[in-house]
Amino acid sequence: MSGRQGGKLKPLKQAKKKNNNFEDDEDIAFKKKQAEDAKKLKEMQAKASGKGPLLSGGIKKSGKK
Repeated sequence: MSGRQGGKLKPLKQAKKKNNNFEDDEDIAFKKKQAEDAKKLKEMQAKASGKGPLLSGGIKKSGKK
């Protein structure tokens, strides 16, 4: 056997988990607002996806041949 190994090596230690106990009221309110905005955006995307394109511009073809 040679000294080379195939594949991805696994890390020896687990990464340390960060304590997020330093959140204050502003951070909590900001995250809540972001979640609400994301929810509204998702609803608007779902509503808009049912319709066709807003502008049907582009190359217009005449009836002539």
